Amino acid sequence: MLRRLLLGLVLGLIVGGLMAAAVVAGLKMPAFAGGIGTAIAYAVSSLTGVLTGLVAGKPIWASGAKIEAGLKAVFGALLGAGSMFALRMWATSWTIDVGLLGAAGHGSVGELPAASLPLIAAVLGSFFELDNTGKDGAVAKAAPAKERVRTPAQAKSAVKSRRVVEPPGSEEGDDEEIAPSRAKR
Repeated sequence: MLRRLLLGLVLGLIVGGLMAAAVVAGLKMPAFAGGIGTAIAYAVSSLTGVLTGLVAGKPIWASGAKIEAGLKAVFGALLGAGSMFALRMWATSWTIDVGLLGAAGHGSVGELPAASLPLIAAVLGSFFELDNTGKDGAVAKAAPAKERVRTPAQAKSAVKSRRVVEPPGSEEGDDEEIAPSRAKR
């Protein structure tokens, strides 16, 4: 379980770091500021959630994982945008200088793509990875029971315990009369 948590954390940090690099270097936007910056912040955090949902847990390229990955992607988009809203609304006092990490920007966590996107993706990746049961958490199929050697007394009691109790007055000969009617069905 700890291994899954760490794997999800690492996958999320990679996805979030790549998305942050795309925003900072590609869009030349070291901070989500202004009206268009807010719209870009929510769009990019949703896209980060989608990509995290596609690769964390059971990835989309795994056998039989298309529907699961699609659902994780949809909920990843919603949770990514919701997380960005929470960071921008209630984490304004968390200021950080990402210049120490080689990125440009200083401000609250919700305003800096280099801080917010890896954080969002790491949390989502951890949740998705913990949710994935995979081989480790799969319910093991019950192995066929070995045939036990029984004494004649044990075999007789086992047969008696499986026998259906018939109402009083019925005889064993009645089974022969019932059998043909069952065959006709």
